[in-house]
Amino acid sequence: MGMDDRGQPRGQLAGAVALVTGGSRGIGAAIARHLGQAGADVAITYNTSAEQAAKVVAEVSALGVRSVAVRAPATERGAVDAAVLEAAADLGGLDILVNNAGIARYGPVAETSDEDIDDIIDVNIRAVFTGTRAALGVLRDGGRVITIGSNLADRVTSPGLALYSMSKSALVGFTKGLAHDLGPRRITANLVQPGSTDTDMNPASSPDAAEQLATSVLGHYGTADDIAATVVHLAGPGGAHITGTVLTIDGGQNT
Repeated sequence: MGMDDRGQPRGQLAGAVALVTGGSRGIGAAIARHLGQAGADVAITYNTSAEQAAKVVAEVSALGVRSVAVRAPATERGAVDAAVLEAAADLGGLDILVNNAGIARYGPVAETSDEDIDDIIDVNIRAVFTGTRAALGVLRDGGRVITIGSNLADRVTSPGLALYSMSKSALVGFTKGLAHDLGPRRITANLVQPGSTDTDMNPASSPDAAEQLATSVLGHYGTADDIAATVVHLAGPGGAHITGTVLTIDGGQNT
């Protein structure tokens, strides 16, 4: 991305404002950086890692765009909603919402605690729904809502995934319904479903990496940049006529 004669960033998203929930690390941080590289001003939310969030903000700001971080523990009801409004106020509106924040809880159904159920539902479902609802009051017409799910919503290949997969499956119905609601405003709604992606949550060096890769057509983990590139495409001009769609970025694991 270069600069124009006025020293402003050029790119397909120049002038746009984006918010990425859970943007302090992993896939969320990569999305924030890619959006900044495309010219967007970027806000991120984080839970506990203020230092890591500040690092991402510095990296994005170094691209010549504005960037801020807002603390928003997704397990606290209303926190993400308030963060959406704060970010929009700080950066002057909102054009792109990326619902990225999520957690995982694994284990047999019989051994799953009520606390685990509540946490998964609050972060992976409720915060996505209510955060999006809050964003609709500030999201400009022609904007984008992009949610990050998981390919485990479509194909569950191992025991211990029922709770997590259930929460990610809910995002499919949410996205399709949201697309109908927002169509009259030319706002698109899409779901990106990563497969095995090399992050600190699921490193390619993990003990079960070989088991995960056994179903991969390409034979290797994806990267956070792979997911971020898809998000930028959906957020840009190329995504203007894509809505209500699920894009699975998993190296063919679900093929």
